[in-house]
Amino acid sequence: MKLRRTGVLLAALALVATGCRDSDDGGGGGGDGEISAPGVTEEACPDAVNEDNGCIYLGTISDLTQGPFAPLGVPITEAQEAFWARVNEEGGIGGYDINVTEYVRDNLYNPQTHKQVYGEIEGDVLALAQTLGSPTTLAILPDMERDEMVGAPASWTSLWAFEDAILESGTNYCVEGMNAVDYMVAEKDISSVMAVHYPGDYGGDGAAGAEIAAEANGIDFTGVETAPGQEEQAGAISAILDAKPDLVILGTAPTETAVIVGQTAAQGFTGQFIGLGPTWNPALLATPAAPALEALYMQSGYWGPYGSDTPGHEAMREALGEVEQPNDGYTAGWAWSYPLKAALEEWLAGDYDKDRAGLLEAVQSLETIDYEGMLPEEAGNRSGEPDDNIFRASVLSKVDKAAPSGVSLVQDFTVGPTAEEHTFEGACFEG
Repeated sequence: MKLRRTGVLLAALALVATGCRDSDDGGGGGGDGEISAPGVTEEACPDAVNEDNGCIYLGTISDLTQGPFAPLGVPITEAQEAFWARVNEEGGIGGYDINVTEYVRDNLYNPQTHKQVYGEIEGDVLALAQTLGSPTTLAILPDMERDEMVGAPASWTSLWAFEDAILESGTNYCVEGMNAVDYMVAEKDISSVMAVHYPGDYGGDGAAGAEIAAEANGIDFTGVETAPGQEEQAGAISAILDAKPDLVILGTAPTETAVIVGQTAAQGFTGQFIGLGPTWNPALLATPAAPALEALYMQSGYWGPYGSDTPGHEAMREALGEVEQPNDGYTAGWAWSYPLKAALEEWLAGDYDKDRAGLLEAVQSLETIDYEGMLPEEAGNRSGEPDDNIFRASVLSKVDKAAPSGVSLVQDFTVGPTAEEHTFEGACFEG
């Protein structure tokens, strides 16, 4: 079972709206099948696919308008709507359809806003289909623990491995950094690496992994923190041009990726860039930085990109239909939904209390998850200790204008020697 780390987090808000959604939520509890959880009704969902089914409401808190990850948050949310629509079209789960459209909120990628909107919907949903961002989700973790709320994160910080209620998928930023460095050491025998990154649980986590791998390989490491915004990258650009590292690990948003890669290349830098998952958006291929990205940039990832040939990817593309711009936000939103689906199936079918505590217990019993080939089934193990359960394989892609999301796979799931040997005792960015 995962180890709770509440003591390092923010203090909880005062208790806000709790209790059942309405009188149809059922009474009692226990493993007798009666539902006593918020967000579950015997009444059908609005515009129900299966009118004889009850309804389970799931909440979504994402970056949907003006935050730095809105270009990813919007397709993530759309893909999750398509995922659960497919579940409903196949009959729902245990006599219930799943609704992920009624309680959708924009966090503006702001922790205070995230905390506020969580309070607005907490009493109306069973669980969170999405909680986007590491710092934003950290802001509500004490509330989630108080409310026994399960959530699927739209982020990959290594902290999630130590949180019971977080249903993460794929490897974490820290392992990404390790695997990226090990790949370059093996392929090009590099002698120096620099991490240019946001501070904290995203960029700092990936940078920590890169530093661990650099030390394991006996090569030089430099960490450079940077802030969001095009105009904030002068320091990072100067640091790269001065040090001329063989490899730069980027832990930023796509806007900063274009500025940093484009401007360093324009000034003669020829080293390799590898970006953590959230650094890429295919829209970058329409910017002046496109030639530099094609020449110098590779994309790390947690599963194959949008155009990959797995049953899960194919189901996603079929469910989404024609999209204006394929984007790996869609891929992430779809893949992130499998664990919550598995947990709901286990909870409704198993001998668990039919409340949030019972759902959390069902989560902790999962040993495998069917990701339809997007991830190996063993990537879904949540029944053991964090160091045993952390999935340590990542993928690498190259920039490819012909590919649907602008990148195509170069190396499929691979665990580098650093990640294979590393013992996780806590979140990398906190160490």
